[in-house]
Amino acid sequence: MSGNGYAGLAAEIVTQALAAGATDAECTISQGDEFSASVRMREVESLKEAGSRAAGLRILRGRRTGSAYTSDLSVDGIRQMVRSAIELAEITTEDVFAGLPEPSELGAIAGDLRLYSGDVEILPADLKIDAARRAEDAALRADPRICNSEGASFDTHVGLHAFANSRGFAGEYRASYCSLAAVPVARSGESMERDYWHSAARSFAGLEQPEEIGRIAAGRALRRLGAVKVETKKVPVVFEPRTARSILDNIFDAVHGGAIYRNESFLAGKLGERVASEKLTVVDDGTIPGLFGTSPFDDEGVPTRRTVVIDRGVLESYLLNTYTARKLGLRTTGNASRGLAGNAGVGNGNLYIEPGAPSPAELIAGIREGFYVTELIGFGVNIVTGDYSRGAAGLWIRDGELAFPVSEVTVAGTLPHMLMNLEAVGADLAFRGSMAAPTLVIAEMTVGGR
Repeated sequence: MSGNGYAGLAAEIVTQALAAGATDAECTISQGDEFSASVRMREVESLKEAGSRAAGLRILRGRRTGSAYTSDLSVDGIRQMVRSAIELAEITTEDVFAGLPEPSELGAIAGDLRLYSGDVEILPADLKIDAARRAEDAALRADPRICNSEGASFDTHVGLHAFANSRGFAGEYRASYCSLAAVPVARSGESMERDYWHSAARSFAGLEQPEEIGRIAAGRALRRLGAVKVETKKVPVVFEPRTARSILDNIFDAVHGGAIYRNESFLAGKLGERVASEKLTVVDDGTIPGLFGTSPFDDEGVPTRRTVVIDRGVLESYLLNTYTARKLGLRTTGNASRGLAGNAGVGNGNLYIEPGAPSPAELIAGIREGFYVTELIGFGVNIVTGDYSRGAAGLWIRDGELAFPVSEVTVAGTLPHMLMNLEAVGADLAFRGSMAAPTLVIAEMTVGGR
């Protein structure tokens, strides 16, 4: 079925739902093809190719909601999905905040957002396998201490997303994605360490070269060899971009509309207040062409937009869909996100921390003693209280240089304290997903070791 056919089909399903007794309805249709190739020790380990298509329907009867989904897009399959959604609405509880966006809130961003690249769809399987082989081979050749590999993988996805509702919205867009990763293992004596590197892009041409991915992955594994525990102390902590993204993920959880209206966030009730260092600006922008969190409309048919969440330390906005906005007496920020069935949740667009001016090397050079975090382990973050304690590995900073590897330690503090004591932000912002952060320096945290 052509793309226009899916948008049209979604609108037809909405019409059927209204005819069956729904007072409002919205339909999502998703179609996609994915491919994955993995190699290990230069041999192909697995190949996977799969295609799928399915539709999801959410209906309202007054303030009662029901939802259903199906992968059977035949006339009978769709009829059964509509019937199921109607029946479920009969037994659900009324919710005065349930409902679709107002017609004035609906729409889509015009123009090419560069979400789809034809080179991903036509890429031959042997070329994908070869790229994975080249990445792993480069890692294995990088140093004699690279003794093993957990493999390298090449993944692609090409899909179409269509959405329609009973308020007059119908739209769709195509998207593509590819990624390449390598995970080498280094050994020296009794010390054995692994690490990885990856690249992701909307187009094959946008990926880093396989050899570069392999070399970087090898270097990251090698620098972890001989890791030691340090004595427990309070020092500046530097989060490299990969681990800084996890802090951004914590911020997202704290500004998520659902957590706010349930009062399950340390940022609840703090709009307009200073919650972080003036060096912190957090932006959610679903309109940046070519990035992974970009789309012309959210999963309620509301145009995506640029929202400044934290502006130089001041909390300016939560991230909201229609439901959470109504619960809070606010307006949606165009951040509705959903699977095929059920009510929409809240998701991010391209959520990022605005970069500063210093390079990572300049940030490290200014620290007499500290901890440079390259890996975080576990889930010791409480968004309600802000308490923060996670296992970590990385490199010890001594006299402005990365001195030796460290593992089996914890970094601990509280998110409010960490945000207020953000001392510096690096210049190295790069998107490898829909969240991105540059290097971050927290003035002081407890590093727990011996």
